[in-house]
Amino acid sequence: MNELLPHAERVAALLRARKQTVAVAEASAGGLISAALLAVPGASDYFLGGAVVYTSKARGALLQVPGSALEGMRASTEPYALLLAGAVRERMGATWGIAETGAAGPTGNRYGDAAGHACFGIAGPLSASRTLETAQTDRAGNMHAFARAALELFADTLARS
Repeated sequence: MNELLPHAERVAALLRARKQTVAVAEASAGGLISAALLAVPGASDYFLGGAVVYTSKARGALLQVPGSALEGMRASTEPYALLLAGAVRERMGATWGIAETGAAGPTGNRYGDAAGHACFGIAGPLSASRTLETAQTDRAGNMHAFARAALELFADTLARS
C-alpha cells in the first residue's frame, strides 16, 4: 500500500482543491484503487464509494449496466473500462468515475489477454483511457501495478482538466 499512497495523495489534493468526488469500479485490482484512496486521511471529502466488479453478475447488480450496452464490446478493453467508469460515476453521482479491468494472473483471461494486461477508464469532465501490459505473471504484483497505473492516469487526467 505504501507505494500507492503518494499517487492517492496527489489525487486527493486535486479533488479537494476542486471540491470534486470520485467513485471506483475495479476488477483485477481487487479493491486496491479504493483502498489507496481511502488510506488518505479525510477521504470522505472526495470518495463516494467503490465496487469490485469481478464478474458479469457483479456488473449487473452493482452498476446496473444493461446487456445492450455491451453489444460489440468485450471486457478487458479500453471501451469497456470507459463504460464501467461512466456507470459507476452515474450510479454514485460522482464528479469522476475510475474503472479498471484486466487479467492479474498467473494466467491470462478467457478473452485471450495475457497475465499483466489491464485497461483503465476515467469518466468525468474529461475522459481518458489507457492499456497496461506488465508481461508479468505475479498476481499480487500485477494487482499493485494496476492500481498504481489507474491512480497515475486519474491524477494526470485531473491535472489536465
